[in-house]
Amino acid sequence: MVLDSVLTCPACGHAKAERMPLDACQWFYECEACATLLRPKPGDCCVFCSYGTQRCPSAQAGGAAACCRPVSSPS
Repeated sequence: MVLDSVLTCPACGHAKAERMPLDACQWFYECEACATLLRPKPGDCCVFCSYGTQRCPSAQAGGAAACCRPVSSPS
């Protein structure tokens, strides 16, 4: 399992290596270059699955079915 991923901001192209958490999906990430707040794309569970070079540990371990639930809108 790969725990390091490079997140690339879609707004400015800034890339930074980050260590992925093992116990939770990371739903938000603020780009340190332009301050854009990254959120998962529809169908993805976390910012690493959407903008990283590696999918999150949950997705790596068991694919999409084993991954964290996608972010949903508040009720």
